[in-house]
Amino acid sequence: MKVKIIVAVVVIVAFFVFGAVSFMDSNVEYTDFAKAEKTSKKVQVKGAWVKEKETQFDAKAGQFIFYMVDDNKREVKVVLDGAKPNNFELATSVVAKGRYKDGYFHANELLTKCPSKYEGDATAMKKTL
Repeated sequence: MKVKIIVAVVVIVAFFVFGAVSFMDSNVEYTDFAKAEKTSKKVQVKGAWVKEKETQFDAKAGQFIFYMVDDNKREVKVVLDGAKPNNFELATSVVAKGRYKDGYFHANELLTKCPSKYEGDATAMKKTL
């Protein structure tokens, strides 16, 4: 009987440890490049793609490289593991998730916010009412 209790307790503790680790990994805070540079934790940086700067895809390394400016107007080189998102050129803002290292922001995920095709012209809506 005691063996069953011990196994049950071990399973429950393992479940809670796994849950806590998963939560901490998915709990990523928003910050800017200055704060991202000072921490070793994974963070999210919101900003905009600098269209005037060159972008490239390094096929050998499987990385997309571009420049991004955060909300505090700091411009940083971003290296994304993977290919350029399909709607990258249409994006009004970009969120890069990753870590700052070696003078650039190394992202493992990139979220893009594009203008909605469902948003209408507010002045046109007022005229019809």
